[in-house]
Amino acid sequence: MFNLGNLLTSFAALVLLAASATAEEARPSGFVDASTIASGLVVEMRYFGTDNFVGRRIDGYQAPVCILTREAATALAGVQQDLAPFGLGLKAFDCYRPQRAVADFASWAADPKDQAQKSRFYPKIDKRDVFKLGYVAERSGHSRGSTIDLTLVDRATGREIDMGGPYDLFDPISWPTAEGLTSVQRAHRLLLRASMRARGFRPYDQEWWHFTLETEPFPDAYFDFPVAAR
Repeated sequence: MFNLGNLLTSFAALVLLAASATAEEARPSGFVDASTIASGLVVEMRYFGTDNFVGRRIDGYQAPVCILTREAATALAGVQQDLAPFGLGLKAFDCYRPQRAVADFASWAADPKDQAQKSRFYPKIDKRDVFKLGYVAERSGHSRGSTIDLTLVDRATGREIDMGGPYDLFDPISWPTAEGLTSVQRAHRLLLRASMRARGFRPYDQEWWHFTLETEPFPDAYFDFPVAAR
């Protein structure tokens, strides 16, 4: 007997399977879930949720997964190993970032009426200047798959170490060598920087959390596949 309910249920299941397959096919073979290689990596993908400078999920983030090129993920695993004797580990805030997410940032920056997150993330600047000041890039290194935003955590508790300023604060205090830090905060930033550089990552001079693999495999490519789980 024909059953419309069963037919609709089956059709919905096929749609979900097709969507999953499309997401899987869209991720190039050279990209991996970094947490499967860098054991113990804590992942808090800020642009998948609302705790970010826009205040909502960003276009292209379909799952809270840290996707990186295999080379970057392998180097990151080395950093994890190096930090383990100190009881420390890494926490990722953003990894691969699709180009559509960058376009979403640009759309947000062009809307002067949306100031919902100003007090937390850009209290001293005009949001229209985030690109000009270098806090967000029109062609982001994140879209090449070997750039990561991260911090240090206590392995036993998972708590973030005091770095002297929060992630994605658009302010000079976020510069790795900013003035006004305590000796402990400065030491934490230097430890993160030294640990990443020792495994081949290059720091960024305006964000203490931002690092790019020097030998990135796709230095001239900017990808737009979604951040999705397989």
